Amino acid sequence: MNNRNYNIFFHLHTVSGIIISVVLFVIFFAGSFSFFRDDIADWEKGESASLSKEIQLDYNHSLQVLDSLYDLHGRKITITQPHNEKKVAVYLEASGDSLASQKGKEAKFLYLNNSTYKTSTYVENYNLGEFIYRLHFLAQIPYPVGYYLSGFIALFFLFATVTGVLVHWKKIISNFYVFRPKEKLKTWWTDAHTSLGMLGLPFQFVYAVTGAFFMIKLLIVAPSVQLLYDGKEDQLYKELEYTTAAVPFANKALTKTFSLNQMVSNTKKNWNNFDVTKVEIQNYGDANMQVLVEGEMEFDQKFTAIGKRIYKVATAEIIAEKNPLAQSSYLDSVKNILYRIHYGDYGGYGLKIISFALGILSCFVIISGVMIWLVARDKKNIPEKKRRFNERVVRYYLAISLTMFPVTALTFIMAKVFFPLGQEKIYSIYFISWLLLSIILILKKDNGFTNRFCLFSGSILGFLIPIANGIKTGNWFWISYTNNHFQIYFIDVFWTCLSIITLYAALKIKNSSLKTKNS
Repeated sequence: MNNRNYNIFFHLHTVSGIIISVVLFVIFFAGSFSFFRDDIADWEKGESASLSKEIQLDYNHSLQVLDSLYDLHGRKITITQPHNEKKVAVYLEASGDSLASQKGKEAKFLYLNNSTYKTSTYVENYNLGEFIYRLHFLAQIPYPVGYYLSGFIALFFLFATVTGVLVHWKKIISNFYVFRPKEKLKTWWTDAHTSLGMLGLPFQFVYAVTGAFFMIKLLIVAPSVQLLYDGKEDQLYKELEYTTAAVPFANKALTKTFSLNQMVSNTKKNWNNFDVTKVEIQNYGDANMQVLVEGEMEFDQKFTAIGKRIYKVATAEIIAEKNPLAQSSYLDSVKNILYRIHYGDYGGYGLKIISFALGILSCFVIISGVMIWLVARDKKNIPEKKRRFNERVVRYYLAISLTMFPVTALTFIMAKVFFPLGQEKIYSIYFISWLLLSIILILKKDNGFTNRFCLFSGSILGFLIPIANGIKTGNWFWISYTNNHFQIYFIDVFWTCLSIITLYAALKIKNSSLKTKNS
C-alpha cells in the first residue's frame, strides 16, 4: 500500500472511530451484559426458569384463562417464548367477528405466567435485564431515533474495523505478538490496541454486521417495498415467512372440541428433539379456525432447522407441514443464523461467558484507540488551545464511559433491595446516577483517578450484589446451587468473579502509579 492510501485509511479509521467512540462503548458494555439478560431478570425476581427455549405451558388451561379475561372468540392469538423466564408472550389481535364484545375488539399484548397463569403488561414486567438489553441498542431514545442511531453506529464501526485491518495489514502478524509495557505511553496504548483488536476482530466484525442489519434493515428494504410490492409491507413479511397468510373468518361457531395440548404434543412427537417456540391460532372458536405449531431442532442436532405444522381444527387434518430435518431453505439460514450468532445462545453458558469477555475486551480496544489519539496529539508543536480541547474531549469520554461499571452495579443492588423497581425507577436510578457521577469525574479533571475510582467502586458494589440478594431473599449462592436455581446462583457468582478481576486491576493500576510517582 502506498503512503497516500495508507494515510487515507489511517485518517478514516481514526476519525470514524473517534466520532462513534462514546456511543459504541455504551453499546458494547451494555451488550456484554445482555448475553445474560434472562439470568438477570430471573435473579431480580428471585425465581429460576427452565433453560430450554421451548414454550413451557398448559395451552388448554391458558386459553380458558385468556378467554375469561379478554373474550378470544374470532381473535388471532400468537404465543411465543421470547426469554428463559417463567412467562410467555401473548399477542391478541382484534376479533374478526363484527359482533364481538368490546373486550374482543381491543388488541392486546401481555405476558402470561406459566405457573400462576396471571397476566401482566409489558410495563408491569419491566426488569433490569430488559433495561440493559434495550440499552445496548439505545431503545431508551424515542423510536425510531435510537434504533437508527445504534444501527448507523454499528455501520460506522464496521467501517472502522475494515480500515483498521487495512492500516495494520503489513504488520498484522508481527505486531500481534508485540507488547512493550515499559516503553513510552503512546507505544503502550498502540500495542494494546493492536493486539487486543486482533484478538476480538472476528467478534467485532460479526457484531458490526449483524447489529447494522437488525437496526437499519427497514431503511434498506424500504425501497424494495415501494418498487416490488407497491408499498404493501404485509406481502413482503409473508414472503419472508414472518407472518402467515390470513384465514377468512367464517362467522360460524366451531362445533368440534379440540385440545391445543394434543396438537402441540403430536407435532413434537413427529420429530425428535424438536422444541416448540411459537403457537398461532387464527379465528379462535370459528368454524374456520386454524392452528400453527412452529419450532426448531435443538442446536446440537441441527443449527438451522425450522419446522411447522398447520392444523385445520374443524376436520382435525394437517393442511401444511414443513419438515425441519429436510434441507433448510436459504431464507431460513439467513434469518436464523444472523440471530443466533448475534445473541450467542446456541453454545450454552460457555459461549455467553466468552462473548461477554470479548465484548468487554472490545470496550478496552475502544478506550485504547481514544488514548492513542490523545497521546499522539499531546505534543509541543500542537497549539495549547487544541491540546486543552483534546484533553477535555477524552476526559468527557472516559467519565461517561467508565462510570457505566459502578452505575450498573449500583442498579443491580437497588433492583434487588427495592424489588420490584419498575421501568420509571430503573430509568431514574441508572440515568441520574450516571449523569451525576460523570459530572463529578469530569470536574475532577484527572483521567487516572477516573479509571481507578470506577474500577474500585464498581468492584466494591459488585461484591455487595450477592450480599444484597442473600440478605433480601435468603438465596445465598450456595443455597441457590443446592436448590438448583441456576440463574440466581450464576449472577451472584458472576458478579463475585468480575469484582475480583476488576479490584485486582484497580490495585495494580494504583501500585503502578505510586511507583511511577516515587521514582
